Amino acid sequence: MPMAEQQKESSVLFSLKELMNLEEDRIREEEAQKEAQAKAELEARQAAERSARAAEEARLRDEEEARRMEETRRKEDATRLEAIRHGELEKARAEAEHRARLETMTAQQAHEQTLAALTQDKHKKRLQISVGIAVGVLLIGGVAGGITFKQHQEEAQKRATILENQRKDTEERLRRLQNEFEIANRKEQELQGSLANAKDEATRAKLQAELEQARQKTQNAGRAVKSTGSGDKPAKKSNCSPGDPLCD
Repeated sequence: MPMAEQQKESSVLFSLKELMNLEEDRIREEEAQKEAQAKAELEARQAAERSARAAEEARLRDEEEARRMEETRRKEDATRLEAIRHGELEKARAEAEHRARLETMTAQQAHEQTLAALTQDKHKKRLQISVGIAVGVLLIGGVAGGITFKQHQEEAQKRATILENQRKDTEERLRRLQNEFEIANRKEQELQGSLANAKDEATRAKLQAELEQARQKTQNAGRAVKSTGSGDKPAKKSNCSPGDPLCD
């Protein structure tokens, strides 16, 4: 083979080899770029995922903190409302007890005054009757005086029986009215508690209307207790000798 052809062939082979080297370099460079791009995309995706997780964790922490603060605020509000409600109930109970004591004292005093008036009137009538009996004894003798005294005793016993029945009836009415007053007062306190814990306006409006009715019932029951009065005093035991027409 001539030298020129050998050189040409060598040159072609060199060129092909150079081209193959260049192609291989290009392929390696492309693969390196692809690997670098894939690695960058992976790192970017991982960074994005970490960022998303961090954001989600932060959001959950914020929500949990918000719930905790809301729960704390709700408990504080409930505690404050409970303290207010308890204070109002204690105040209402104290006022109701005070009014009941005053009304009971007033009714007792009025009852005692009535009994005193009845006793005084009874004393006058008994004295008049006794004087009449004494005169009758002097005029018509011991037999007529004994009959008159017996009639007087029967009449006094009847009046005492009537007064005792009135006293028992008054005590029964007062007990019944006091029971109604206590029931109405408890109902009013329960409605106040429900009103303090009401969640919406409709429920609060309904409870407020029921509370007004309960308060009216409580006031009516209190007035009824006041107007009725309380029990009677036991009658004093007489120390008179039987048959004494002048004994008071």
